[in-house]
Amino acid sequence: MRRVIAFGTFDLLHAGHRFFLREASRLGDELVVVVARDSTVEVVKGRRPDHSEQERLSAVEKLTFVARAVLGGDFGQRFEVVKEIGPNVVAMGYDQEPGDEEVLAGLKRVGVSAGVVRIPAFEEHKFKTSIIKKNGNGSNSD
Repeated sequence: MRRVIAFGTFDLLHAGHRFFLREASRLGDELVVVVARDSTVEVVKGRRPDHSEQERLSAVEKLTFVARAVLGGDFGQRFEVVKEIGPNVVAMGYDQEPGDEEVLAGLKRVGVSAGVVRIPAFEEHKFKTSIIKKNGNGSNSD
């Protein structure tokens, strides 16, 4: 069983997010998605998400290509969650932080042997949360 893990906020779940997760699911047999907690979003993005962690988790769980969705740990606990899930592949978005070297170092630190794959952008000029919010048209549904 080849397990893939992906992380994200998934606020205003849109076609770019669905593309990212669909492509991530194609990297293995099972896709586990870690949805950022509200408190983590606040630290990383400097603001609260538009949708609660439970709403965002529910939206991701409804995607047919997601085997399981879980809430992340507290800020800074990313690699401990990865260790619990035990993936073979970590799927990262084209613009997602941290960089590959930092991810690989974090995996090594917690004893997880997994590869890192960057998923390319899907019409990033159109399907990026900041652009969708600016244009005032977004939802958090499939």
